[in-house]
Amino acid sequence: MSAWLKLLSKLIRSRKAQLALALRVTVAAAAAFTVATALHLRLPLWAVLTSLIVTQMSVGRSLKATRDYMFGTVGGAVYGGAIAVLIPHSSEAGLLALLVLAVAPLALIAAINPTLSAATVTAVIVLLVPTFSHVDPLESAIDRVMEVTVGALTGLLVSFFVLPSRAHNQIRISAARTLDLIAAAFGELLTSLTRDLDSDALHRLQDGIGKALVELNALGTEAERERGAHMSSGPDTGPLLRTILRLRHDLVMIGRASAAPLPSDLQGRLAAPLAKVSGAIVTYLRSMAAALRTRATCAPTSPIDTALQFYAAEVAALRSEGLIRGRPGDVAERFFALGFSLEQMRQNLKDLERCVAEWTETPPAATGAAE
Repeated sequence: MSAWLKLLSKLIRSRKAQLALALRVTVAAAAAFTVATALHLRLPLWAVLTSLIVTQMSVGRSLKATRDYMFGTVGGAVYGGAIAVLIPHSSEAGLLALLVLAVAPLALIAAINPTLSAATVTAVIVLLVPTFSHVDPLESAIDRVMEVTVGALTGLLVSFFVLPSRAHNQIRISAARTLDLIAAAFGELLTSLTRDLDSDALHRLQDGIGKALVELNALGTEAERERGAHMSSGPDTGPLLRTILRLRHDLVMIGRASAAPLPSDLQGRLAAPLAKVSGAIVTYLRSMAAALRTRATCAPTSPIDTALQFYAAEVAALRSEGLIRGRPGDVAERFFALGFSLEQMRQNLKDLERCVAEWTETPPAATGAAE
């Protein structure tokens, strides 16, 4: 029994955001139905469905969904009601022609601007509902707007007050996950310089980072929407997101430089320095991810500086001994590109330290701040 309780507790902790969303959606649906029934709206169904649509994972996303759905609904109701009133029809053929006239332009507008996709659906409802319920088209349009308004406001209020989830908080988790992925990929890429690795596994790592960045950028947009509505006072998302994107670019450059293992004689000389660099940067990236999750103190970058100095010293020794001269052009190019990419990554990691310090509200470590 104890083991089951521990498993359940672990599952709940790992799915807190999803469970909170499920609760918000349930409360929003029940509240929308209750309000719509109390107001004697003709079709409470649309209030309930709208509340489900606008209740999103974060407050910022709920704001956007509410705005888009309301704009689309009002526009579709006005257009559908207008053509139904201004163009009389008394047959199924006339209704069909009217339906085409309503759908075609609104579908084009929705294709150009997907945020107005609700307009097409609303216009169709305004046109067809009167044929089934025997109400006036204008009354049908007003009912539709009222039902959507009730559902949208209910969903938005539930998003605000029932276990609200701010995009700023979600960014911490998403950014931490992205840094962990970058750390894993970086370690594998440096290892590939001294031994063959599974290219498919590396591609999967890179694809995972790409998907994580897409999610992170979407959360950044939502977080800035919250800041614009004065619902969040967290730090600006731009610096953190741009720094993580630059680290991703560094990883791509290192991936190109490590497309194939180095010649065996260079591997023997550089294996230890590269392992030290890999260990220092991977440890640092994971510590930054942990700092974002727990608001812990930022780790210093001094171990990275030490490891890169050790690597640079060995590279300088190889060059002074003439071991780089006479190499094929692609080998020499990848060799020097690796050094440049590692130095660029070092600078971006220092920027990461400052960004994470803002998000954890802790001062940067002395070594990083001095530089």
